[in-house]
Amino acid sequence: MQPTVAIYKLVKKIKDDRFDEENLHQYRLLIQLGVRDFQVAVVAESDQRLLFFEDYVLGNLQTHEQLLELLKSLFEEHSVLQAGFWKSVKVSIKNNKFCQLPAGLFQSDGSIDYLNFNAKVKLESEMVLSCKNQSIDSITVFAVRKDLHQWLSEIYQNTKLFFFHQSSALIEGIIAYSHQVATPPLYIYVDRFKLHILSVTKGNLIYYNQFAINQFSDYVKYIMLVMKNLGMDQQKSEVLLWGYIGRKSPHYSEFVKYIRNVNFGHRPNNLGFGYMFDEVQEHHFFDLYSIDLLID
Repeated sequence: MQPTVAIYKLVKKIKDDRFDEENLHQYRLLIQLGVRDFQVAVVAESDQRLLFFEDYVLGNLQTHEQLLELLKSLFEEHSVLQAGFWKSVKVSIKNNKFCQLPAGLFQSDGSIDYLNFNAKVKLESEMVLSCKNQSIDSITVFAVRKDLHQWLSEIYQNTKLFFFHQSSALIEGIIAYSHQVATPPLYIYVDRFKLHILSVTKGNLIYYNQFAINQFSDYVKYIMLVMKNLGMDQQKSEVLLWGYIGRKSPHYSEFVKYIRNVNFGHRPNNLGFGYMFDEVQEHHFFDLYSIDLLID
C-alpha cells in the first residue's frame, strides 16, 4: 500500500506594491496554523498596513508527523518564511486543547492542571503555553506540539517569537469590534470544519466556545442552542458572521431560514488595507488579522 502523499494548495495570495523583502526587519509576521489550513500575513510596523497575505489548504494529512513534514517543505519553498530577521513573529495555533480563566486566578505552575479539565495533555509530545487577553484581563492556556514549537523557535531564534491560540485572537478582535455596536449581537466565526460563537456586552466577554462541525445541520443547531441559553430571540436578535461563508453559500441560506437578522462583520480597525485586498471579502480571515492585537 502506497503511503499517503501530503500536499498543500495556495488558495489566495496578495502582495502590496509596498512590500519590500529588504525591509523584513521593519515588518511583523503573522502565522496561523491549523491541521487543515495555514495562513500568513505581514504587517508594516510604521503604519499598520497589511502588505502580504497567503491562505493555504492542507490535504491528505493523517498524522502530526505528516503535518510537520509538509510545513517544512512549504517553508523551504517559500520566498520569505524562513527569514529570521523580522521585527517580530506571532504564531497562532488552531486546536481544541485550550481553556480560559481570569488572570487573577492564573498561576503558571498550574497550567497543566487547568488544561486537563478540558483536554488530555500528552506531556511526552506536547507542551503547555499561555497567552493573555489584555482587554478582558484573562489567560488562555493551550497545548502545542513540542517538535513544532522547537522547529519554529529555531527558525526565528534571532527575532521576537510569540505563540498564541486562535481563541485569544478571536476574543481580542471581537472585544475591539464590540465598541462599534450599540446593541450586542451574537458573534459567529465560521472556520473550516469548526464554528466559533461569542457574546460580548459592554466590553465584557459573556460567552465563547468552539464546536466541531460534522454535518451541515450542526451549524444551525449550535447557534440556536447558544441563542436560547443566552436569552436571545432568533427572529429579532442580530447575528454577525465572519469566516468562510458568503451570501450565496448554502450555509448562509440555511442560517436565514431560522435566524432572521443575519449580517456580515467587517475587518478589524487595527490594520490598514490597500486596494489590492478588495478581492478578499471583508468578513474573511478575521482571526488572522486579530492576531496582531495580541500582546505578549
